[in-house]
Amino acid sequence: MTLLPWSERFKLGIPAVDHEHKELIDLINTLHDQLGRQPAKDEILGFLEEINAKINAHFALEEKVMRGLKYDELDAHKGEHETLLDGIRDIMDRAETAPFSELEADLAGQLETWFGRHFATKDARLHHFLEDKGIDEETFARENPDA
Repeated sequence: MTLLPWSERFKLGIPAVDHEHKELIDLINTLHDQLGRQPAKDEILGFLEEINAKINAHFALEEKVMRGLKYDELDAHKGEHETLLDGIRDIMDRAETAPFSELEADLAGQLETWFGRHFATKDARLHHFLEDKGIDEETFARENPDA
């Protein structure tokens, strides 16, 4: 069962960021599916490490883009990124000793709620900021070939 279905509302109009949003959602859904099969702890920890690494890299890219655009809500957006990373690190720490059922419920609930809320609020605001500045996907890609 899919935890967080992909939706066009998750797109910002920045190709590299949109690609990573899709990858992260796919990875989270894969982990959720694996949790339903009760994998070994080392498998869970491997998935969590991969999610943590990819989210860190994604946030670095997103924050680089926001700095380059002189985005007025960079600090608030970045603060929410830090909150999620702290939550993932907490789950990784608990994964060592927590009962399987507790880990599954915590992870699924936190990721689904956080990503759904973050995309619907912070990323949606960034998307509107880009639209207000007249920056569409094609324009951004042309003017920022390294992003």
